[in-house]
Amino acid sequence: MAMSKERKQQIIKEFQKSKNDVGSSEVQIALLTEEINTLTEHLKIHIHDFHSKRGLQKMVGRRKKLLNYLKETDVVSYRKLIEKLNLRK
Repeated sequence: MAMSKERKQQIIKEFQKSKNDVGSSEVQIALLTEEINTLTEHLKIHIHDFHSKRGLQKMVGRRKKLLNYLKETDVVSYRKLIEKLNLRK
């Protein structure tokens, strides 16, 4: 269920601002989105997995806070990221 190292590196390369960037808001949001999508698929099969559901809710909240921060600081990159990740905002 955990994200593979290769997939994580691929996402980081796609969303990083510079060569050494692994922790910017864009990268964190992209990684959280990937985990949220994976966990959503898991919960479609395992409906009564309440511990995973709680983890999903925490991830969604964390992503929302990061998106709000990015929106306040850099609207242009916020809009690009929303479009690239196909998020509804």
